[in-house]
Amino acid sequence: MARRTTSKVVAGAVALAAIGIGVVAAQPAGAVANGVQVNDGIFPFAVKFLMTDIPKPDGSKYDSACSGALIDRQWVITAGHCFHDVNRKPVSGPVPYKTKAIIGRVDDADTGKGAERSVVEVQQSPKNDVSIAKLDQPIDDIKPIPLREAGPRKDETLVLAGWGQETPDATGPAKHLRLGIVKVHDVQDVVANVTGYWPKPDTSACPTDSGAPYFEQQPDDSRLVSLESGGPTCPHAGPERTSRVDVIADWIHEKIGE
Repeated sequence: MARRTTSKVVAGAVALAAIGIGVVAAQPAGAVANGVQVNDGIFPFAVKFLMTDIPKPDGSKYDSACSGALIDRQWVITAGHCFHDVNRKPVSGPVPYKTKAIIGRVDDADTGKGAERSVVEVQQSPKNDVSIAKLDQPIDDIKPIPLREAGPRKDETLVLAGWGQETPDATGPAKHLRLGIVKVHDVQDVVANVTGYWPKPDTSACPTDSGAPYFEQQPDDSRLVSLESGGPTCPHAGPERTSRVDVIADWIHEKIGE
């Protein structure tokens, strides 16, 4: 594939927004901080995880959420730290607490759209903050997002789509999927740091965006590049850490049986 300039990538992404293919008209900041709402039917591979009764060391429990993507009929991908034990150590094996995955729905109110599945098994990446999770039943009517074989490139622009909280101190995830465009700041062995690009320089991930996909977007084609891992309080204009998927692609294919 020929390498495109950053300006062309951004122009294409902004054009998608302008003609209403990818987003609704600009909305107030929230979820993906200073992002915009996604139109119905766009990015159906995006996943919202709802976790309930997560145990704490003191014996109490709490609920949480993460974001992710469908990568196979029966497997989804997210941040490794989304599945952990009572001491917040990432774990593999049976799902450590009740987790529901909602796939192919951009708004919580559209309960008749998309699919809902229970997560039954989790596997942690051996290299970075990534986990893959098995669904209790396969999904046959939603196209998974393929992994991009090539790693991220400095100054490349990527789309972020997530269910992050409306504000850093909110008590739950967003009710509508949102997106923003980021630029790759630097690339390291197993991570890539990104910074906000569109619609604002401080467009960035928020809490419960953990595991949200960063992907290359071309007409009718998305390729997963990395996943949200962590960063400063949102919104911010500094680097945000993402976990590369190209460095664990072989491990992923082995685990899901491709």
